[in-house]
Amino acid sequence: MSPTTKKDQAKDQAGQAVDKGREAASHAGEAISHAASAVGQAVSQKASDVASAVSHKASDAASAIGHRAEDATAAVDHGMQTAADKVREKGPSEGMLGNASRTVADAMDNAGKYVEDRNLSGMMDDVTNLVKRNPIPALLLGLGVGFLIGRLISSRS
Repeated sequence: MSPTTKKDQAKDQAGQAVDKGREAASHAGEAISHAASAVGQAVSQKASDVASAVSHKASDAASAIGHRAEDATAAVDHGMQTAADKVREKGPSEGMLGNASRTVADAMDNAGKYVEDRNLSGMMDDVTNLVKRNPIPALLLGLGVGFLIGRLISSRS
């Protein structure tokens, strides 16, 4: 065999080795891509499971808070009706003071019925509508309440 033929054979073998290397790299790339895809799907599924669990927990917590809020509104209703009964019982029954005590007791009864009928969500809707109809007075009231709370907190420090 001549030196040129050996050289050509070596070049051919080198070319074949390069082609096999490229093919192996391509297969390795595909395998890595499939593995990455599988890992991505597993991570995505795990994240979905965690998000679902968190959503269920949040829903359960919101439900429990809702039940407690409803219990609280029922307690407020009962307390207001009891207070109205005491005002009627202990207050004067005649004259101008008797008239005023009956008016106060009736107002307390009506407020208790309102709390019972509307519950917390209904009262929030009413407050939202009131603020939408009267934004400037609501803003001023909010600022005033915030100022008073700030004064109370700073005086305790």
